[in-house]
Amino acid sequence: MPKIIPFDRALRPALPIIRGNVDYLLFEGELVRIDDLLRQSGIEDLFIELRLEALFETSAPGEAPKSNVQQILRAQKHASRAIRCMVLKGLVGEGFRGLSRRIAECALFQWFCAVDELIVDVPSKSTLQRYSEALPPEKLRVVIDALTLSAAGGKDLAIPQPLELANAVELDVFWMDSTCVKANIHFPVDWVLLGDATRTLLKAIILIRRHGLKHRMPEPEVLTRQINRLSIAMTHARRALDSKRARKSTLRSIKTLVRVIERHARRYHQLLENNWGETDWSQAQANQVLARMNSVLTKLPAAIQQAHERIIGERKVPNHKKRLSLYEDDIHVIVRGKAGAEVEFGNTLFLAEQSDGLIVDFEFSRAQAMADSKWLPKSLERIEALSGRCPSGLSGDRGFDSKANRELLQQKNVFNGVCPRHPAELKRRSADEIFSALQTRRAQTEGRIAIFKNKMLSGLLRAKGYQHRATAVALAVLTHNLWVLARLDKRPAELPRAAAA
Repeated sequence: MPKIIPFDRALRPALPIIRGNVDYLLFEGELVRIDDLLRQSGIEDLFIELRLEALFETSAPGEAPKSNVQQILRAQKHASRAIRCMVLKGLVGEGFRGLSRRIAECALFQWFCAVDELIVDVPSKSTLQRYSEALPPEKLRVVIDALTLSAAGGKDLAIPQPLELANAVELDVFWMDSTCVKANIHFPVDWVLLGDATRTLLKAIILIRRHGLKHRMPEPEVLTRQINRLSIAMTHARRALDSKRARKSTLRSIKTLVRVIERHARRYHQLLENNWGETDWSQAQANQVLARMNSVLTKLPAAIQQAHERIIGERKVPNHKKRLSLYEDDIHVIVRGKAGAEVEFGNTLFLAEQSDGLIVDFEFSRAQAMADSKWLPKSLERIEALSGRCPSGLSGDRGFDSKANRELLQQKNVFNGVCPRHPAELKRRSADEIFSALQTRRAQTEGRIAIFKNKMLSGLLRAKGYQHRATAVALAVLTHNLWVLARLDKRPAELPRAAAA
């Protein structure tokens, strides 16, 4: 791993004194404490080292900043700003554009993000978006694990805990749960997907025609109005007396129009691919438009077939074969039976927290959601590798209970605080005070998930693509853990010893 070149950080002016707003003062105290945690735990330096390593791995031969000291120093500065800006983004719940504006407005945010110099160089929304992709999720996990070990005092418990906490966090008992992180898509109605496809293709065609390449076809705006009228008719068809026949008839009209638009889009795709040099676009810009069209064109036949099967054929389509979105891959139908969310669309997230609320283990699933009981052995293995020892107890809801898990916990001498599936066994085990205490504490894990999803992920994960969503989840875990540690009691400052007489 490349080492950081020592550099002098810019002189940071004192924060302005604010009176009359206790909420601001509390938030300022949290940010000041998180600033201490970033430096004392060493994760800021670790983040910079991992960022430099990623730059060396992805750069072409001769392009990596290996010999140019100024380039390395510049990369280090931006890496330091990246972790701070992303932590701040999670705390305030802003998007990239809003965060850029708020950093420009607020002296406290400028101080925390280390941009409070004589001339304040505020990162733009595009720069913040690049900051969010500074490290992949697997390297962010290394940073999160390093923070957890610093808070616990390391694998060697004899080492003093460096974060000035009144008590080191315990890595003995854990509570597990899983949830769904919803994807940023509308409800996946079959005919709505066809409307989405046509509007995307027609917008691309309008863009190509605007830049000088034209092929004979009706005006795209006319086709857009036609698909909008059919979409409105499809919406109101369910209120008709013969709604089933009306929906089938309208869908046949939609399919006919979609195939017409698809043929025009393929011709324009070929036209741009062969003659992009006649436009004022660069090849990269032309490739961006081609990729956007190609992504929809490749998925459109499956979307048409799915709508036909479900509406005209009145046949069920298995969940694993459903196309939920034309713009998001690797999202799934998740049936959890929750109040107000019988069915959700997104990815499963597994979390394991310790007694103080620190998220010690997590996994964001790319594949279809598996049974909760399958998470436990994998999580136990990761926790054991992190702390260097087997935990003394685990707890979770009845979804984590299975014969294999009971045998595994017994074999490893780990107290089984998982809620049994069988009511009689639950009644018997409820007489155990330790088991009852673990199950009572498990209610806080539900609250922890709500805090994580509603505060750190701002209610809806807006990142596009699985890799970006996984990175956003890992950054949210890092932000959450810094926020939790910042709220724990600090070790009292030692009084200076009196001078010897």
